[in-house]
Amino acid sequence: MESLTACYRTHAPLVRSYLRRFVPTADIDDLTQVVFLEAWQSRHRYDPARSPQAWLLGIAHKRAVDHLRARRPATVPLEAVGEPAGDDGRADSDGLARRDLVHRALSELPAAQRQAIELAYYGQLTQREISERLRVPLGTVKARTARGLHRLSGLLEPA
Repeated sequence: MESLTACYRTHAPLVRSYLRRFVPTADIDDLTQVVFLEAWQSRHRYDPARSPQAWLLGIAHKRAVDHLRARRPATVPLEAVGEPAGDDGRADSDGLARRDLVHRALSELPAAQRQAIELAYYGQLTQREISERLRVPLGTVKARTARGLHRLSGLLEPA
């Protein structure tokens, strides 16, 4: 059993790195254990003339293929999807265009104002929570937010 532990310590990083190319991250630990369990159970078939890395990676490849074949891809019936918003996708593209305009306008604000607005609107924090997180007075957060929103409205009006 000590030889399995030594083998695992030596070669597990290589096996994990190899599996990372094929299987989801959440499954790497489980498959690594499966590879070493199979290596232990079939140790009598190991040919010392071959490299142990090649032997382990061969097992890892086979188990990764088995794992991927056994997975059922997530599918949704077409009936459940429904019709897309807008007849030709214009509603989606208009929303994306507006979002892009807002992001560009935000990037033109001073960093302190942009940070206060992003924490309030995207982080859904109250002004008091922003004050605590940034370690600045509440009045400073209020001023930055107000100035930033005023400047944003000027930047977005022409659009």
